Order: sequence, then C-alpha cells, then structure tokens
Amino acid sequence: MRFEKTVALKDGRSCVLKNATAADAGEVCRIFRLTHEETDFLPSQSDGDIMEIGMERIYLSSKEESEREIEMCAIVDGRVVGTAGIDAVGRKEKVSHRAEFGISVEKDFCGLGIGRALAEACIECAKNAGYEQLELDVVSDNVAAVSLYKSLGFIEYGRNPKGFRLHKAGWQEIVLMLLPLK
Repeated sequence: MRFEKTVALKDGRSCVLKNATAADAGEVCRIFRLTHEETDFLPSQSDGDIMEIGMERIYLSSKEESEREIEMCAIVDGRVVGTAGIDAVGRKEKVSHRAEFGISVEKDFCGLGIGRALAEACIECAKNAGYEQLELDVVSDNVAAVSLYKSLGFIEYGRNPKGFRLHKAGWQEIVLMLLPLK
C-alpha cells in the first residue's frame, strides 16, 4: 500500500509520513532498534527481534505491494523518527474485516504530534483498504498512548494482566482496544 502526506508538527517543523520502501530498510532497522531500547512499552525487544536489513527490504517491498497492509515511516529533517503499520489479523474470511495497528516514535520526538499523525494515517489507510475494525494492544502504564487512542475513538474491550513479560521487571498489563471503522 502506498501513502504520503506532510504534516506540521507542534514545533513548526514538517514531518513526511510515507509508506516505507526497500530503500528505507536501514533506517527502519535503526529506528526499530532505538525505539525498542528506549521503552518497555513495545512488544518486541531490541536484543533479539530485529530483522537483518536484507530481510527488512523484502518485508517492506511486500508491504508496498500489498493492497491491505502498510509499514509507514515518519521523517523529520531527512531521517526516520518513527514507524507505524497495519497488518491483517488473518487471511481467513471470518477475520478479513480486522486489522492490527502499532506505532513507535523516537523518544526525542514524542509530544510533537507524530504519534497522532501516524495513527490518523493508519486509520485512513485501514478504511481505504476496506477494514471494518482496527485493533491494538497497549501497555496499561503507557498513559499517553492510551489517552491518544481514546481521543481517536478507540474503545477498550479487555485487559490481559500478563500481556508482556520483561526480563527484569516482570509482567505488564496490556489493554486491548479497537476502533470500529464502519
């Protein structure tokens, strides 16, 4: 899926939101590693869940050619500072109306409106792809993200008290949220 839009940030700079391509693989891997080192709120860990650049190129090419899925990047001052994406929940007809959604933004760029812009872009892409429901999981302690998602119309439909397990800190509760699109 292809997408491109420029948005103004709260500090006056511009941010380009666009579908990530194979050419962005190195930057996408870099920002994945960085954002996953900066927080425990993301589902994967920087020490073992990172694709090699070659595999990332293949993955991003498949997303670019997909009609229903996307991996998106946020670019400020010429570098990737965040990513987001929508993925089909499954290929079976019974779940073909559902998509999953996730975002990560570099800590130094939080609070500028990038997360909201990425979320709104993913919502737009999900609607254009024909999904009827967009779903996400968010750590309950991530108050800013929960608030953002609620402001966009997402509703909580459950909690998983042992959703994530951190190496040192133990269990994190996950809030399950969805946004009806039709």
